[in-house]
Amino acid sequence: MDDYIVTGMTKDGFFRFFAADATQTVSEAQRRQDTWSAASAALGRTLIATSLLSAAGLKNADDLLTVRIKGDGPVGAIVVDGTSQGTVRGYVDNPHVTLPLNLVGKIDVAKAVGANGILAVTKDLGLGEPFTGQVPLVSGELGEDFAYYLATSEQVPSAIGVSVFVNADNTIGVAGGFMVQALPGATDEALKTLESNVKTLPLVSELLKAGVTPEQIADRIFGTGELNIIDRQPLSYQCTCSKEHFGEVMATLPKKDLQAMIDEDGGAEAICKFCGNHYEYSVADLEALMQKNAD
Repeated sequence: MDDYIVTGMTKDGFFRFFAADATQTVSEAQRRQDTWSAASAALGRTLIATSLLSAAGLKNADDLLTVRIKGDGPVGAIVVDGTSQGTVRGYVDNPHVTLPLNLVGKIDVAKAVGANGILAVTKDLGLGEPFTGQVPLVSGELGEDFAYYLATSEQVPSAIGVSVFVNADNTIGVAGGFMVQALPGATDEALKTLESNVKTLPLVSELLKAGVTPEQIADRIFGTGELNIIDRQPLSYQCTCSKEHFGEVMATLPKKDLQAMIDEDGGAEAICKFCGNHYEYSVADLEALMQKNAD
C-alpha cells in the first residue's frame, strides 16, 4: 500500500488528529542517503514528524516547512523539508551511524541525536520573511522534542509518536507516526484521557508491523467511531532539485570562481544533499553561467 497521511477531528471537537504510514517514504530516504540503523531512525522520525507538521500547518502549494535539528550526537545535523502536497525530503550530516541498542532493546535515537542542541522549524508561507521557531532539545528521542516545540513555540498542546523499524540489513521494515493537537475548549478530563491512552499505546512501528492502519491507530487512541475523517493525502519522498536550480546558485558565484572551475577542473559537478543526484556542468555550461553573471 502506498504511504498516506490521514487527517481527522474528534466528534466532540476537542482534538485534531494526524497519522501516517511512511514506510516507503523513509525507505526511499534510506536508499538515497545510505543511512545505517541509528541515522535511519533519526532521519526517519524527523521525516515523519515534518510530514505531520506540514499537513497541520501548510495550506498553499508553494508553502514550505523546514525542520533543522542539531544535537551533540554522532549523526550531526538533520534537515528536512515538507510541503502541503504531502512530499518530504531530508538528509543527515553523518549517515553511517549505528549504535548499541538502548536499555529497552531499541535503536538509541536519543544518543544518536544528542540531548544538547536545538530544534528549529521554519515556515515559508509566501508572506515575506519566513517565520522560525526554535526550542532546545529535551530528550533527543524527537517525538517529545516536536511536542515540546508545538507547546512552547506555537502554544498548541500536542502528543506525537514517531517510529521507525530498521531491518538487520539497514533497510526499513515499517515507519509511521501520529500527532494529536488539542483544540480550544478541550476539557481537562479529555486531556487526561488522551494522555492515558497515548501512554499505553504500543510503538507505531509495532502497530504497523501488525497490519494496523493509520485510521485504526486513531481508534486505539480515541475509541472506534469517535473520529471524523477529513482527508487522506498521499505521502512520498520527492526532491525538487534540478540542474537549472544548481546553475542559478552557481551563477551568483564570483566570476573568478567559475573561471577557476574551467581552468583547473575543466567543468564542475553539483551533488544534491537531499537526493544524491549528480549534475555535470561542462566548460560551455560554466561560460554561459559567467555570461549570466555578467548580465
